[in-house]
Amino acid sequence: MRIIISIAIALSMMTGMAQAKTIKIAIGHQSMCTDTYTAGIVVKELKLLEKYLPSDGKYADAKFDISWSDYSSGGPITNQMMANKLNIGVMGDYPLIVNGAKFQETDSLRTKYVAGTGYNLKGSGNAIVVPVGSDIYSIDQLKGKDVSVPVGSAAWGMLLKAMQDNNIPSGSYGLKNQSPAVGAANIAAGKIDAHADFCPWSEIMEFRGTGRKIFDGSEAGVPYLHGVVVREDFADEYPEVIIAFVKAIYEAGEWIRKDPTYAVDMMEKWTGVEKEVLYIYFSQGGHLTLEPSIKTAWVDALKFNHGVLVKEKAIPPLDFDEWITEEYLVDAYKEMGVDYEADKAIIVDPAVANAGLPNEIWHARDGISTYESLPEFLKAVSDFRATGAKLNSTYVYDQVTGLKLFGKTAFFVKDKEGFATFLRKPDADAYAAKSGGTVIDFETALASL
Repeated sequence: MRIIISIAIALSMMTGMAQAKTIKIAIGHQSMCTDTYTAGIVVKELKLLEKYLPSDGKYADAKFDISWSDYSSGGPITNQMMANKLNIGVMGDYPLIVNGAKFQETDSLRTKYVAGTGYNLKGSGNAIVVPVGSDIYSIDQLKGKDVSVPVGSAAWGMLLKAMQDNNIPSGSYGLKNQSPAVGAANIAAGKIDAHADFCPWSEIMEFRGTGRKIFDGSEAGVPYLHGVVVREDFADEYPEVIIAFVKAIYEAGEWIRKDPTYAVDMMEKWTGVEKEVLYIYFSQGGHLTLEPSIKTAWVDALKFNHGVLVKEKAIPPLDFDEWITEEYLVDAYKEMGVDYEADKAIIVDPAVANAGLPNEIWHARDGISTYESLPEFLKAVSDFRATGAKLNSTYVYDQVTGLKLFGKTAFFVKDKEGFATFLRKPDADAYAAKSGGTVIDFETALASL
């Protein structure tokens, strides 16, 4: 009898072991792309996915093996997803489109676009940068020049549209495929005429004093957005895992919004990107808005972007109705007790939302202080400098788009009314011509008080 009972116990234990399943969740993200952080580095470091993973029902005995792979751009993530080495990918708008189209080009493989991460309604985040000493100030001056870009990235798509919009055919400039780090290094060394890149590389070059923007993605007139794609076979088998991932994205955004200064300090430690650069994206008035909801305007923008790529004959067809799904978002929001339709209706326009926001000075010891007017701001900078204080950074706003800028890189116009600040020199020139003012740089503005 004891032998029979022992055998039964052993069989029961073996059956339990056989039922225990390890579910591998392999995620591709980009620690050097700010717009992906709420589905990437923040979720990873705060272990937010682990917090929401299911543990009942068919998952009662399951174990989760979560792996994170870091990439310099979205293209390689798609390649790894097609090879079934990644289940989930976080990437920008043009890479998202390429991802969906490439999968639909196969006989059976598919991905689903399930959530957003970060966006800028005006399209800012992508930019074209030249060396600081360059005499190039506008995109039309790139004819006959060499321009590098991470081919397949969101910045690549922006560059193609910008050139199309400005009637600069592909054969009239040299296009080179360079990763963000290589392009930034070549800008610093003056080895390339211009480099187009995605967030936050242009601001990194500005902050480090190696590059200067001549074209901001906001000029393209199309929202700039990032999001999450999942392999359909994985999502169909483990829908609760995707719902958990959406919840993690939402909490990551709430964590950043709660205390942006603390958040950027932590993200600097995780990514190596300077907190002063991250602040220009994640602070109040920053470039990014973080609702994960898939808005109708985003679908329209993605369809438009697909058309841009079609003009270059670089993209297969994409059935957007098959590819985009909100079901995981809707279920996740319902379980969190959040109104999805209300979240979906939010669209932040920097020109409106940032109107009247104060200029800022980030003191190395005392933190961030605010100034309602540019004269007050400039005087405070001068006063701090006179004491020998170390200032981490300064921030002002573009008169045209409402976008937050580094004070040291803005174009100032001084006229009888005071000061105005601009992202682009042509905009500053136009304003000065109308107001009778003079275009000056940051240092000249300080000296003019």
